Amino acid sequence: MDFGKYKYDQAKKQHGARLHQRSMQLKEVKVRPYTDKHDLEIKIRNVRRFLEDKNKAKVTITFRGRERAHTDSARPIMDAFIEGVKDIGMVEYPPMMEGSNMIMIIAPKSESIKGKKSPEQSIAAEGPASEGREHEQNQTKDT
Repeated sequence: MDFGKYKYDQAKKQHGARLHQRSMQLKEVKVRPYTDKHDLEIKIRNVRRFLEDKNKAKVTITFRGRERAHTDSARPIMDAFIEGVKDIGMVEYPPMMEGSNMIMIIAPKSESIKGKKSPEQSIAAEGPASEGREHEQNQTKDT
């Protein structure tokens, strides 16, 4: 086989693989500590859209002036983001202060995690159904 042709074929395969490859991006949402409820809902919806597109989302809360003394007011906002995306995303970097900003990174849940049941769900699913099966088995043994 011609080595030049082999190298050419390998280069073509690598180029084709790169075309179909998709890298994950980090999208950012910025809010302030006293952002209104409806505006937060819109921002949460944006984060959900980022996660559905398989991108990571960075939530930044910026503090200015005297707001820096009340950083505890941002925790409920971060909790609202976590609660709003818990079904499709997981917290990769928990809320932490970096300078005058509080940041948090949320990553999309992988497909393998979505498909699997949690231990609590599997126990709950087996509970009533297994009792019914035992009852049916007892009836067949009695007859």
